[in-house]
Amino acid sequence: MHLSPDQIIFWQYGLFKLNATIVYTWGLMLLLIVGSKLITRKLSTDLQRSRWQNLLEIVVTAIEKQIEEVGLRNPRQYLGFLGTLFLFVATASLCTIIPGYEPPTGSLSTTVALALCVLVAVPFFGILDQGLGGYLKSYVEPTVIMLPFNIISEMSRTLALAVRLFGNMMSGAMIIGILLTITPFIFPIVMTVLGLLTGMVQAYIFSILAAVYIAAATRTRKPKAEPEPAPKI
Repeated sequence: MHLSPDQIIFWQYGLFKLNATIVYTWGLMLLLIVGSKLITRKLSTDLQRSRWQNLLEIVVTAIEKQIEEVGLRNPRQYLGFLGTLFLFVATASLCTIIPGYEPPTGSLSTTVALALCVLVAVPFFGILDQGLGGYLKSYVEPTVIMLPFNIISEMSRTLALAVRLFGNMMSGAMIIGILLTITPFIFPIVMTVLGLLTGMVQAYIFSILAAVYIAAATRTRKPKAEPEPAPKI
């Protein structure tokens, strides 16, 4: 039993190693790219659309609604980044049904990379929304004394994102591996199904937390509805 896919080495030359984390990560990215091409190759703007396109539009609309409810006023602007995060983590969990597959999210290096993506995306969208001066000003609000605390907060929540996802994914894989050695085969199958559900929940939590951090950086608020003018008599 492997504690991490980093321990599975497919090729090594000196200090250079090609482990399962790298192979499965690039495999997942290739799967997502090919899948997106196949799904979107026959999209139509006519009134008559296929059932698959209707289903795809329902899913995308639901994701946009969820992003908007978090507090982001223009959800389509963030759909590509947040949707990709969710799909990567969710697909990594769903592929655990493949024999011999180790989810790359069970490696701390992968979860750190995902968390660093969020770390970069937060100031990127914050600067895009408020400008460089407006975003940097948020670090010294309400007083300049808050500057080091705000920086520490950025670093600590990035670390928390990485460790939370890594711990949940690795613990699930370890539990299934232990059960396979001490229990009948049918029980680990049930745990695998529960592991798939847990992976989907983790993908949802990770993407929602990323959306919350971006919303905090952009500080978008829904515009207040202006009162209707009184009717003229």
